[in-house]
Amino acid sequence: MSYKEVDPKSIKTAELHGLLLGAIAPRPIAFASTIDKKGNVNLSPFSFFNVFGANPPILIFSPARRGRNNTTKHSYENVKEVAEVVINIANYPMVEQMSLASTEYDKGVNEFIKAGFTEATSTKVKPPRVAESPVAFECKVNQVIETGEDGGAGNLVICEVIHIHVNEDILDANGKIDPVKLDPIGRLGGNWYSRSKKALFEVEKPLQKLGIGVDNLPADIRNSKILTGNDLGKLGNIERIPDAENLKAFSTPENHQEAVNDMNKLHEMAHQLLKENKIMEAWKVLLKV
Repeated sequence: MSYKEVDPKSIKTAELHGLLLGAIAPRPIAFASTIDKKGNVNLSPFSFFNVFGANPPILIFSPARRGRNNTTKHSYENVKEVAEVVINIANYPMVEQMSLASTEYDKGVNEFIKAGFTEATSTKVKPPRVAESPVAFECKVNQVIETGEDGGAGNLVICEVIHIHVNEDILDANGKIDPVKLDPIGRLGGNWYSRSKKALFEVEKPLQKLGIGVDNLPADIRNSKILTGNDLGKLGNIERIPDAENLKAFSTPENHQEAVNDMNKLHEMAHQLLKENKIMEAWKVLLKV
C-alpha cells in the first residue's frame, strides 16, 4: 500500500481545499439565515459545520474567506452586525433550492425569494427561519473567531441555540427524530452530495458494556484473511466469548457441518452472517458449535 505525501504549505490553497473537502466527507450542512443592521436578509449553506456541545447547546459554522479573491461572505458580515442566526437543517427534498441559494448574489438580494423558500418569523431572533426546513435552530452568536487573514481562512461562528423548531412529521412513535423521515443530506467534494436515507446502517455503540476487543479474539479469527476489520469489530464488541450453552438458541447455515474442517469456508459463512448483523450466529459458526 502506497500513500501520496502532501505538505499543506507546498500546494496551492485551491488544491488543498479540494483535498480537504474530498476526504472529510460527508459533512452536515448549516443552511444559515442572517440579517444585517439595515434589515436585509441573507440565506446561504455552509458545510464547515457541526454541533459541539449540549450544555450549553453550541453549533459552529464557518463562512470562510473566498480563496480566489480573499473577500468575505455576506453571512459572516451579517453576524458581525447582528449577532443572531437561524441554522436550518436542509434535507433531500430541498437540496436543489438550497444549492441555488449558494449563488453569490449581490448584497441586499434575498435568497429566500431567489431560491423559492418561505420566510417564517422566528421566535427569539431577528433572522427568519426557512419554513420548509424540518428542523431550525434559533441561535445567538457568542463569538466569531477569525483563523487567518488570507483567502481560504475560516471564520468560526460560535452559536448558542436558544430556540428549536422541529417538524413533527419527522418524529417516530417515541417522539425522536427518525433519520429516514428526516432524509438529511451531506456535502462531499466537488458537486457531490450524499443522501443518508439511501444508505442508513446502525453500529452498536460500546457504551453500556466492556467489549473484549479484537486483541482477545482467537488467533485464527484475528488473523483471518477473509474476515474484515468491520467483522472483527463486531466480534470484539461482546463482553465474553460465548460458549455452547449461550449459542444453543441460534441457528447456523445448513452446510455448516460440511465445512467444519475448512477454516476458509467457515470464515466465509461467518462473514456473510456478520454482513447481516447476525453476530451470535457468526460466533456459532466460528466456534464450530
